[in-house]
Amino acid sequence: MQNDVVLILDFGGQYSQLIARRVREANIYCEIIPYNYSLDKIKEKNPKAIILSGGPSNVFEENAPKCDEELFKMGVPVMGICYGGQLMAQVFGGEVTRADTREYGQIKLDIMHNDGIFESINEEIKCLMSHTNFIGKVPENFVITARTKACPVAAMKSQDGKLIAIQFHPEVEHTDRGKDIIANFLYNVSGLKPNWDMGDFAKEMIEQIKDEIGDKRAICALSGGVDSAVAAVMVNRAIGSNLICIFVDHGLLRKNEGDQVEEVFRDKFNLNLIRVNAQERFLSKLAGVVDPEEKRKIIGEEFIRVFEEEKEKLKAQYENIDFLVQGTIYPDVIESGTDKADVIKSHHNVGGLPEDVDFKLVEPLRQLFKDEVRAVGTKLNIPQEIVQRQPFPGPGLAIRVIGDITEEKLEIVREADWVFREEIRKAGLDKDIWQYFAVLPGIKTVGVMGDERTHTHTIALRAVTSSDGMTSDWARIPFDVLNKISKEVVNNVENINRVVYDITSKPPATIEWE
Repeated sequence: MQNDVVLILDFGGQYSQLIARRVREANIYCEIIPYNYSLDKIKEKNPKAIILSGGPSNVFEENAPKCDEELFKMGVPVMGICYGGQLMAQVFGGEVTRADTREYGQIKLDIMHNDGIFESINEEIKCLMSHTNFIGKVPENFVITARTKACPVAAMKSQDGKLIAIQFHPEVEHTDRGKDIIANFLYNVSGLKPNWDMGDFAKEMIEQIKDEIGDKRAICALSGGVDSAVAAVMVNRAIGSNLICIFVDHGLLRKNEGDQVEEVFRDKFNLNLIRVNAQERFLSKLAGVVDPEEKRKIIGEEFIRVFEEEKEKLKAQYENIDFLVQGTIYPDVIESGTDKADVIKSHHNVGGLPEDVDFKLVEPLRQLFKDEVRAVGTKLNIPQEIVQRQPFPGPGLAIRVIGDITEEKLEIVREADWVFREEIRKAGLDKDIWQYFAVLPGIKTVGVMGDERTHTHTIALRAVTSSDGMTSDWARIPFDVLNKISKEVVNNVENINRVVYDITSKPPATIEWE
């Protein structure tokens, strides 16, 4: 759909999605594909540049992952990062050497050639290194462009400048001028133009949806969150009244959320909305289930079954209801796993779907990260209170109650979450924190309330800063605000005698606890 496409070959690196983020921040469209994607499929995508990601493997291992070497002969600029750079060196006859000492952390980078990816980067910079192996000898017709004290080839390039290998990670914030290095590769080395625009994307996707659905009808899985809201409005612009939005209240929503969703989307957006109250159905299916993956898959399947049942009911009134619209976004796809990537957790609208789905899926946001979805929503003139709403997972509170789910536990976490969010709003921090919520960890502790011993629930608070959900840092909420939140939770929510705050970033943790 875009004129300029960058392909990122994923060798299993922990930062592959960050590379994609940096490319898109430069207003260039990119896709992450498996490292063993066939050369024919790569050529079909007509990439204007290719990036090889890092990875945990060693290039000299017997079964080390390798791409088709012919891609280096396509005449397309290629940049290899860490493992990807070592692979490039090996392919062209260079030597990859095991380091005597592993180099990790911020390291001073000595830039030897201020052109190509280092154009206009003259000052001393530090870069993030994370490697055991490095390029010990550059291939013929390649030159060293940067080095560190322990790494003789921190960067190299071919004589024509189109093939570049770097040992460090420019995609992470710990590398000074990392965004500029990637931008230099895209603009200066590859000659790309910044044409990835959310307004253009929305217009083109709406036309694509028109062509795909035609005069048939679609059901939209509307949760009220940012992703499903933007997807619903986009499809509504494409097919109008042929879109039927179904809001399934599964009993796992936040306080008052079901009524709010119905009011906003029926009254403000004038969408054809059906509300299905299925609380008892979902809770009965989840009774006794403690495994988070099983919870997600049960919820995913029940969602589909509800839609199928609603479709049967609508057949008497409408014909040709063949499509299901979902707010799937790119992190959902990445975390749910690909052929060569581990499953972090199944998302109910990706990995949690049953195999016998009786719909053709329409996922207009599948290519986008969260902040890009918000940008599309703004272009579509969706109110900011919806566009900037903090993320809420499809399985809802089911994955914020650790262990088995009961109505009592849901009520506890629902009320604690309400207090937490209200106090964050009153403190004026709601615009600064990307996501914040309460979790019921399933831990009971001893406490003293009213001179009496208690043995009841602990509530965990989670608040993070992020732009896309792929990585996040824990929010530094002021101590006085945390103190007030703790007191308000304990004083106003029954069966809680302890409040703890999660100070773990992603990675190593995920944002949600399950």
